Amino acid sequence: MDTNRLEAFSDGVFAIAITLLVLEIKVPPPSTALGAELLNLWPSYLAYVVSFLVIGAIWINHHAMFKHIVRVDGMLLLLNVLHLMLIAFLPFPTAVLAEAFHRGTDGAIR
Repeated sequence: MDTNRLEAFSDGVFAIAITLLVLEIKVPPPSTALGAELLNLWPSYLAYVVSFLVIGAIWINHHAMFKHIVRVDGMLLLLNVLHLMLIAFLPFPTAVLAEAFHRGTDGAIR
């Protein structure tokens, strides 16, 4: 089988993972000073940018790799699904990192 369907599916997973990253940035409550609250969200912005760039770099390498692959077999499909599983997981550690930054701790979440 050629690589077109695998690449399209992979691109979709990458796009969804990148989209999920922004959902961690919460809208400030309406009763607060908007400007100050938006500035206080800097840890979420930082975690978002870092994770977006990491996923983007992985996507670029994935895309470059498939310039050299002409056929897909069952083993490559399985390996690619496992790879995509890790990509889809990245929004969770991003949320944990942003929360740790917000709390100003070294990871001890109470």
